[in-house]
Amino acid sequence: MRADRSEFLDPTRASYDAVAEAYAAEHPDSLAGRPLESALLTTFAALAGAVGGSARPPVADLGSGPGYVTARLRDLGLPVFGVDLSPRMVALARRAHPDLRFHVGSMTALDLPAESLGGVVALYSVIHVPDDHLPSVFAEFHRVLVPGAPVLLAFQSGAADGHRRLTERFGQRISLDYYWRTPESVAARLRQAGLDLYARVVREPEDGETLPRAFLLARKPAVADATA
Repeated sequence: MRADRSEFLDPTRASYDAVAEAYAAEHPDSLAGRPLESALLTTFAALAGAVGGSARPPVADLGSGPGYVTARLRDLGLPVFGVDLSPRMVALARRAHPDLRFHVGSMTALDLPAESLGGVVALYSVIHVPDDHLPSVFAEFHRVLVPGAPVLLAFQSGAADGHRRLTERFGQRISLDYYWRTPESVAARLRQAGLDLYARVVREPEDGETLPRAFLLARKPAVADATA
């Protein structure tokens, strides 16, 4: 992992290490019974599968947690690997999906060459990134993506951007910041990082959720703007 001393990383890593087993037990596959999320992953896979020709650059699932999204992307025919900040989450993902690759790392500083990925999925992982770090995270996405490659984001949304800190979950003491954002504010940051918005979808809360879920599909431009 490339060096990154962002102050929010250590408490986020420690919090997910503390709750990893309980989290994985409660969320063995949060895509089950979620047709919209499944359809968006299928759309992402179609876009990513059209990138790079026969070279087929891999896709990264950033914030891969227990690994079920990584496995779904594999089932959709993509070469894929998972990256998670929590070593304990990575260990659980490797145990559950021994045929897939999972690495400890941070989306703030990916240990990957420029233009080496055919797509990035980050489902409910940018929700822990503070506002002032989000532009550099999206710039990192732009750096590692090949031209034309897609990005799929999912995050909690609302009428305005907001934030709260959890200090307990699954009976464990944690220090975990959650940020919810409007699709417009996230789309603006994607555009500032040089990524073009492809689609936006908002789903109303269900099954005990309190906030809407927003999904953004973006792409790195296939041809660089000569005037940039």
